Parts: sequence; structure tokens; C-alpha cells
Amino acid sequence: MHLVPTVRGAMLTRLAVAALFVLTMHAATCIAIRWLAIADSDSPWNHTAQCRSVPGLLGAQMRFCRDALELMPVFAASARSTRRTCEAAFSNMRWNCSSVRQAPSFAPDLERGTRESAFVHALSAAASSYAVARACAAGDLHSCSCAPIPGSAPSPGFRWGGCGDNLRFGLLKGGLFADAALHVRRKGNSRATKLMNLHNNLVGRTMLLQSVETKCKCHGISGSCSVRTCWKGTSELATIAATLKMRYMSASKVVRRRVGSRKQFVPKDMDLRPIRKEELIYMAGSPDYCSHNAEMGSHGTHGRHCNRTSLGSDSCILMCCGRGYNPYTEELLERCHCKYHWCCYVTCKKCRRTVERYVCK
Repeated sequence: MHLVPTVRGAMLTRLAVAALFVLTMHAATCIAIRWLAIADSDSPWNHTAQCRSVPGLLGAQMRFCRDALELMPVFAASARSTRRTCEAAFSNMRWNCSSVRQAPSFAPDLERGTRESAFVHALSAAASSYAVARACAAGDLHSCSCAPIPGSAPSPGFRWGGCGDNLRFGLLKGGLFADAALHVRRKGNSRATKLMNLHNNLVGRTMLLQSVETKCKCHGISGSCSVRTCWKGTSELATIAATLKMRYMSASKVVRRRVGSRKQFVPKDMDLRPIRKEELIYMAGSPDYCSHNAEMGSHGTHGRHCNRTSLGSDSCILMCCGRGYNPYTEELLERCHCKYHWCCYVTCKKCRRTVERYVCK
């Protein structure tokens, strides 16, 4: 009498195990930003054995770690800067990048190929190359030094000097590390996800490369700047993140279809056109981030601060998702009535000021 339920139960158990295995493999092979977990590592990075014990590194990245141990403190620093920069860039939006702190075990909002995932991939790829390029210029690495001096000076009173960011070395090593987990060949959706992440990583490095500018220091009598010593350097990571945030806002949802003789990404809801190399792409929709939903990776906006007079993403209307908000007052202690004394110090009084704040219901 109990044979059918027993068989049915066994089948359901096997299906559940199989589904769990597929999900585990998907997470293990498709999440190339798990390495951001090294932001919390206190490893001294002085022995190759540590490459296997630090959470977040996948097989190919472990091998890279063993071959280039000197670079690992730089990548750990870039993981921390990725987290700080992402949170600063999205501090006034419903998604505030707090998902990144869950590395290496991300929630679905960063696992499923969302536009948030696209941004984090691009920013972390840019940050890893940026950190290596800056470390070379700072003399922190034995394997590299300053960038090569550019060609002839463009004008009189101008000379190349200083120590430029070694972006060529940074792009090489940062790219090898950030992309290491994405070059394993897989079929089906896993392969499409890898190609999407590789594209978004490349967008991040492209924005880094386009941020290079000429920086100069003046020399001359009384600050006349009769001679300028200049070098090539990248913009700050926050500036690059701001550019990527604009790409995030205009990111394209794509599908992978056969166009002509090969498969490629095309916009899902538009005419067939090639995806631009500077365009962030994603394949899965995002949570609304209004309500708490741990299964989807949404922390919700309950308790978040909002701006009652703003018309932007930090406004109480948008941030609170129509639920309303609660006001409260806060007393601040500030320096005031400051006075300069010759020579050379400043004295200030302390004043109390009451301000009104607003938090989402």
C-alpha cells in the first residue's frame, strides 16, 4: 500500500538533490565576483598555501594567486575599494550596493545576471586594474614600475616626468585575475552568463582606459608655472564609478541569439543590433528593492533615510515606494564662530543645531 508514496517521495528527493546540484554548479561557475570576499581577509599574503584557504577565490584565481602572490594585497585593497565606491555611488538609491558585502555567497540579485550584477562586475574589473596600475606607480610592487614615458612634449615649457600609472601592466594583470573564472568553457545558459560577465568586465576596463588624463605639476619663480612636469594618470575610482552608474541606468536587457553564422547578444525588446562595447548588459530582471525579500536579495527601504524636498532617487516618494515616511529631529553639535589668530591657529565655539530627518515607513 505504501509503495507508490515511497517511490514518489524518492523521486522528489532525487529531483531536489539534482536541482540543488545544478544551482550549486551555476553559482560556482558563474559568479566571477566571489573574489570580492578577500576584502575581509586578514591574510598577510606571505605564502602560497594561503591561496587555497582564503574564501572567494575560484580554481583559476588560486593558480593566479600562487603565481603572482605579490599582487594579492593589491587585489584585496581593490575589493575593499570596490565595496566602498559602489556603496557611495548608490547611497541615495533603493539598491544601495549592500549586496556586495555578502561575498562570497551572494543573493540572487547578484547571481542571476541583473543590471546590478553588471555594474558590480564592471566596477570590480576596473578597480582591480586601477589598483595594480597605481601600485606600480607608487613603487609598491617589484614586478612593475612607472608607465613608459609618452612621446615628444606637446608644447614648449612642457616636459614629461613624474611617475605615470602603469595602466598597461594593470590592465594585463587585473584582467587576468578578474576574468580568470570566466574562461572555462560551458554550454547553455552558463556559457551565456560567462560571456555576459566578460563583456561587462571589459566595459569596466574600457571606462578605466578612457579616464586616463594628463596631470601636471608647475615649476617656476613665484608659482609662474613657466615649466610643467606632466604624466599620464587615471581618474579616481569614484569618477569611473559615476560613469559606470550612467551605463547602469541605460543598461540593455539582452538575449543570445543566432545572427548570421554565429550567436551573439542582442537587445531583447528592440530590433536586432550589435551590442556596443561600452554598453552594460544583463539578462535577468531585478527585485524592486522596496520590500525585504531575502530570497531575492532585496533588503527593502524600511528605515532608510530620504530627502523630503528632493525630486531625485533619494526623494521620500521614490525611496519609500509610496509607503510614506516618518519625521524625527536630531540635534547636531557643530563648530561655529571660528576666528583666525595670527599666527597661525583657529579657535571655534560649539553650537547646537536642530535638524529634521525623514525615514521610510
